[in-house]
Amino acid sequence: MDEKLLDILVCPVTKGPLIYDREHQELISLSARLAYPIRDGIPVMLEEEARGLELEEYERWRKHDPA
Repeated sequence: MDEKLLDILVCPVTKGPLIYDREHQELISLSARLAYPIRDGIPVMLEEEARGLELEEYERWRKHDPA
């Protein structure tokens, strides 16, 4: 994932920051509790394509959030 692209992308629902999950190829929005997929290197920033974060997953990401 291009760092410059990650710096300008925001959650389309909340306009909040995103966290890159390299392992699962997703962009995580803690504010919306959604994970947006990255397909073939392209972020799919559609709410209907995102999956909801489970509570445990949300808590794990919240602990690692640099903000």
